[in-house]
Order: sequence, then structure tokens, then C-alpha cells
Amino acid sequence: MNTEAIIAIRKALQTSLKASRYTHTLGVEVTAIELARQHGANVYKAQIAALLHDCAKDMAHKKALAICKSYGVSLTKASQRNPDLVHAEVGAIVAKKIYRIEDDDVLCAIAYHTTGRPGMSLLEKIIYIADYIEPGRDKAPNLPKIRAVAKENLDDALRYIMKDTIRYLKKQDKYINPITIEAYAYYTKDDTR
Repeated sequence: MNTEAIIAIRKALQTSLKASRYTHTLGVEVTAIELARQHGANVYKAQIAALLHDCAKDMAHKKALAICKSYGVSLTKASQRNPDLVHAEVGAIVAKKIYRIEDDDVLCAIAYHTTGRPGMSLLEKIIYIADYIEPGRDKAPNLPKIRAVAKENLDDALRYIMKDTIRYLKKQDKYINPITIEAYAYYTKDDTR
């Protein structure tokens, strides 16, 4: 892939996503590029993963499930029940099958950008964090602090985001994917603060 491929992906997303989702995607792209540069990650991979992280977000839940079935992909029970989670796993399928992305790190960054997971790669961390702190976000608690921390230490930023996310979901009495709980435990096990 090259610059022309990036432009083609942007054009495709502009027509397939709602305007607000597309704007968010561009914000995640800018943030992911910045974080990749700051933390020594592959900038091109970060850009591709950021652009495609929500490529299935505006897809109807039934269509998302049908895509999984047609490609023989089994979704987690959590994703089958929760439209807010299924888009990440389906997004990885769409990235691979439609956009021809073959890089496993990019595909995992897309698949786990909403839940996180224990032992995330550098790219996975960058996309997870960029999705939360991109410039268009303004409602999340501790956002200025997390943005500052992300420049210095991705694991610290992950901990803050996961803690805030779990707290929010509990307060709203919403489903929490077990992998998010596992990821939070993984990233806080040695945290003595």
C-alpha cells in the first residue's frame, strides 16, 4: 500500500460512514500517527489501522453477523449480543476481505480497539488509545490528563482509559466484555500506585 491506497481508503470510508464517524476516524488517524512517531511504532501501519478501526461501525447488526457467517468467522458471545462490540471484530474481517489488509498486527489493532486485551502489541495500544483521546472527543473523564500521559507512557494511558471505561459502563449498568476486565487486570497487576 502507498499514499494512493490511503486516499482510496479515505474515499471509501467517506461514503460508507456517517459524517460524524468519518470525522472521528480522521481524528483517530492524526492521533495514531502522532503516537506512533512518539513511541517508535510503524507510522504507516498506525495510519491504516486508525483509518479502518471503525470501518464496520455504521453497519447494521444483522449485516455484520451475516458477514461473519459468510466468511466462517465465529464471534465471541459478547460481540454476538452487543452491537457496540461487534463492529471491531467485523471491522477486522472487512479490513482483510474488502480492503485486502494482510498484516496481523493491523487486523488485531482493529479487532481489539474497543475492548483491549492482555498483552497488546504497541500498535494495538496506539489504536486503542487514539480512539479514546482523538481531538474530537471531549466528554470522557480525565481526558486532558490521559492525552498528556499518552505522550509519555502508553501503558499508563491504557490503565487510565480502562479504569474510566469500566467505571462508566458499571455506572450506566452496561455490559462489560470479560476481555476488558482481563486486560485491566493484566495492565494493573504490577501497578503499585
